[in-house]
Amino acid sequence: MKKLIITLAAAVLLSACSVDIPFINEKPLEKAEKNPQLAERNEQTKENYASNAKGEEESSLALEAAYFNAIKEVNGIKEIVNATNTLALVNKEFALPGSYIPDDLVRPKVPFSFGNQDIEKSYLRKEAGSALEKMFSAAKESNIHLFAVSGYRSYARQESILNNEIGKVGEEEALQAVAFPGKSEHQTGLAMDISSESVQYLLVEEFEDTDEGKWLKENAHRFGFILRYPKDKEKITGYQFEPWHFRYVGEKNAQIMYKNGWTLEEFFQEVRKL
Repeated sequence: MKKLIITLAAAVLLSACSVDIPFINEKPLEKAEKNPQLAERNEQTKENYASNAKGEEESSLALEAAYFNAIKEVNGIKEIVNATNTLALVNKEFALPGSYIPDDLVRPKVPFSFGNQDIEKSYLRKEAGSALEKMFSAAKESNIHLFAVSGYRSYARQESILNNEIGKVGEEEALQAVAFPGKSEHQTGLAMDISSESVQYLLVEEFEDTDEGKWLKENAHRFGFILRYPKDKEKITGYQFEPWHFRYVGEKNAQIMYKNGWTLEEFFQEVRKL
């Protein structure tokens, strides 16, 4: 066996062959300096890695066409045809049909500000409800006690709320805080207003400064929720800052929006359609 090994080694030496194994026991740049061809290969490898990384980033900002609003105009209103889309962009420009009621509404097993009353606003769509339960559970483990205040809201209920608010403060001011019927995210069954005992379960801007509000802002994306109407984005969303309003968009999408500081409107400006 020793003779065989010696013979093979000699053959390699006599034939002047070498086995080129880059980056092993030698710094890449030093190796490249000795071998111009290897340097060229190294640069090409770097370019390939960069290209692949860019491709992965771009693919993460691509969505199937089904997740974009499909619109038809009804009496001058842009109505969302694919209303069951979990990424439906509902705002002052795009509305849900008045007849739309999600068919998978459930009552999440979380604490509500109004106790165990089985009422309309205690419901969410199944996927969002499950995510809400996980989020509330994780918060509790961190000694953060959250309370759900208002989830699904029908077209008729939204109409009643808006009319009451107009009666109190006038139409112009009311529309800064309350959506037109059909243009409220609550009708999607994917949004939940959340509060805490520290602010008497109210939906107020002071919630931003509570431990509960801070936890939600920093962690909601982990469970697929986004702070839908953030501060300093009023001109983009069309609504005043609401530190209590969280919208379910799915974990991957929520993390992208959180990482980039995007609203749902900005997300759709950046994402491309597959």
